[in-house]
Amino acid sequence: MVKVFQAADATDLVTELRRSFDDGVTRGYEWRVTQLKKLLLICDNHEPEIVSALHDDLGKPELESSVYEVALLRNSINLAVQQLKDWMAPDKAKTSLTTFPASAEIVYEPLGVVLVISAWNYPFLLSIDPVIGAISAGNAVVLKPSELAPASSSLLAKLLEQYLDSSAVRVVEGAVTETTLLLEQKWDKIFYTGSSRIGRIIMMAAAKHLTPVVLELGGKSPVVIDSDTNLKITAKRIIAGKWGCNNGQACISPDYILTTKEFSPKVIDALKQELEAFYGKNPMESKDMSRIVNSNHFDRLSKMLEEKEVSDKIVYGGQKNRDKLKIAPTILVDVPLDSQIMSEEIFGPLLPIITLNKLEECFDVIRSRPKPLGAYLFTQNQKLKERFALTVSAGGIVVNDIAVHLAVPTLPFGGVGESGMGSYHGKFSFDAFSHKKAVLYKSFIGDAAIRYPPYSTGKLRLLKALVNSNILEIFRVILGLS
Repeated sequence: MVKVFQAADATDLVTELRRSFDDGVTRGYEWRVTQLKKLLLICDNHEPEIVSALHDDLGKPELESSVYEVALLRNSINLAVQQLKDWMAPDKAKTSLTTFPASAEIVYEPLGVVLVISAWNYPFLLSIDPVIGAISAGNAVVLKPSELAPASSSLLAKLLEQYLDSSAVRVVEGAVTETTLLLEQKWDKIFYTGSSRIGRIIMMAAAKHLTPVVLELGGKSPVVIDSDTNLKITAKRIIAGKWGCNNGQACISPDYILTTKEFSPKVIDALKQELEAFYGKNPMESKDMSRIVNSNHFDRLSKMLEEKEVSDKIVYGGQKNRDKLKIAPTILVDVPLDSQIMSEEIFGPLLPIITLNKLEECFDVIRSRPKPLGAYLFTQNQKLKERFALTVSAGGIVVNDIAVHLAVPTLPFGGVGESGMGSYHGKFSFDAFSHKKAVLYKSFIGDAAIRYPPYSTGKLRLLKALVNSNILEIFRVILGLS
């Protein structure tokens, strides 16, 4: 019989981890690097099991699982192992005349006991990647995997218990009840990946304890296609970033296309041609595409397609099989902007194309909507590239490709506005779970009477000059000049 996770269990869990943290278990370099190397062993020793679990949960092809989850995790872990000493080292900071003589530094301090709540669509990558940051920064951590990917959740719990130090790293499986009980506890940071609806609940729970949060959400990420583009490669990269990434079930998936009325027929034809080349004449039978995660999400997507004034806008695809949780890649043209498919994040294999009289209208369309997690532009026009990068507000921007910025560890990955707050990947993950503590070392030498009462006009002038680093005024005061 499986033990039910209760409020007392959540309290005891946090108490035990906080005791480990307070005892200094997680703070040293050796503990951190040992745990990271054990995470690497999980990837090396259990890749077939991970691939199998992802297939059970989502029907993911082996290539997607091995490359977009396991290989990306290996890269993240290897980078952390290689650079951890540099990340942990204090940063020297300049001092001013006001504090002379003194030295200063910024010390990276672990936050304490942190909670990571991960998503179902990339259940290994989105669970372990934040944990890498939490461990690198020296925290104790609880991971709550998504119950919507049960095979992956079970495997994560088993492997992390088997490989990692259970006095400082734990996994709690379960659904709403377990998550709610965890959120009632006081954490030093909460890292959440998922929908904006649940993100709001996370923030409300965190606010009770003034707990800082990182929210990795999503939104409707636009793709702008200029006529001055390599259309064949553009179509391939959009397909790879949409249907080749968990069948559109990704937070950075292209959500809709913006292009001109004149150019749209060519865009549609190119997408149709490459979709058939990738997935065959009957994509419902393709083994190179994930399925929809469950019947609830299938029904949600079906409802989008069946809405009045949307169903007749399908120009490609539209086939569905609820028993197999399969929906074919579907392209729609000029659906109403107030329709459900254009009002909510799609998170599935449907791709509307909105046509414009002039491409520059895309800026107003994007600006009129909540800020997305990603924004994509395909063009060879340098001025358009520069304008897009400067004026479009999004978590990240990619020109002439889709979503590949997440594989660059020197770039922060995160949202803005309703697409999230905070960022991670590479050193940014370490920073997300660290407190940058200001430390100043002052000497007893050179103690100046001017900072102490009784005050005088001369002291006031000299202190103002020192605070403002006004060398000329300092000399004027010292020399008694007015």
